[in-house]
Amino acid sequence: MSDNGKTNQTYDVIIAGQGAAGYAAAMYAARYQIKPIILGATFGGETATGGLIENYPGYVGIDGFELMMNFKAQSENYDVPIIDENVASITRKGHCFEATTTEGNKFQASTVILAVGRERRRLYLPHEEEWTGRGVSFCSTCDAPLHRNNVVAVVGGGDAAIKGAVLLSKYAKQVYVVYRGEKFWRPEAVNLTALEAAENVTFLMETNVVELKGTDGLDSIVLDKPVNGSKELKVDGIFIEIGADPRKELAVELGVALNDKDEVIVDKFMATNVHGVYAAGDLTDGSGELKQTITAAAQGAVAATSVNADVAAHPNACELHYDTSKEAVKTV
Repeated sequence: MSDNGKTNQTYDVIIAGQGAAGYAAAMYAARYQIKPIILGATFGGETATGGLIENYPGYVGIDGFELMMNFKAQSENYDVPIIDENVASITRKGHCFEATTTEGNKFQASTVILAVGRERRRLYLPHEEEWTGRGVSFCSTCDAPLHRNNVVAVVGGGDAAIKGAVLLSKYAKQVYVVYRGEKFWRPEAVNLTALEAAENVTFLMETNVVELKGTDGLDSIVLDKPVNGSKELKVDGIFIEIGADPRKELAVELGVALNDKDEVIVDKFMATNVHGVYAAGDLTDGSGELKQTITAAAQGAVAATSVNADVAAHPNACELHYDTSKEAVKTV
């Protein structure tokens, strides 16, 4: 639920996104005693739907939703306002930015941190979203250790799928790689060689997953062609590794530079090419191919530190450009 009273205030930084990067940025900004606000309708980002997490420092194992609740509680402990509305657009007015939410509310700040992450490509099958964390996963790096001695399927034929299958082969007793194509889509040779050398991997080429079956989670998948006489394949987990697309719309609107993968290009300070605009988390190229909760949180902290320096160098910037009705005014 949104708090419309917050629209009457001007902030030092608008943080777009309620994931690990956004919460970490908000916490650090608040500790610097500058005024952040978080905008975003989806709680917790990818981490909140990731199921059991065993690779976040400080926890032997913790549910992703619980971990993100802890992140959120830390932000709220510093009285950071959190508005459960997605940002529809961000425009620049003078030295300030105005974010308009999907509900039409407007917020102003002198800086912006984009932490909206990526949109996982899906198969769009019934139960796919519902069973995420209960047999359905989109992150081999996150969840492979949870499938020791299990039977799993990996869907995809790009390098991410191949690397995921290699990792899973070290834990699972059987890995099926299901791909619609006749041959894999340009994986790195070293990764494909490693996968082909694994004795517990079976390739199911020119094959598609058409159904997910189970009761309160995944028990089996249905293919469009039989394997060993049956189209139904009993598995303990399915890893959908068909890519993820950065949520680039706000970045494009602001004129932020992207790389050839549509990731926001950032420097070591998490600054973009647009002054006053920073980015953190899976949206960026800041941690290469490693897109994890720990890297997102770290980038959020760095971005907030950069914002603090920016705000110190340009104090009260928005007040120079907005009157009490939040309409832009000319300055000389």
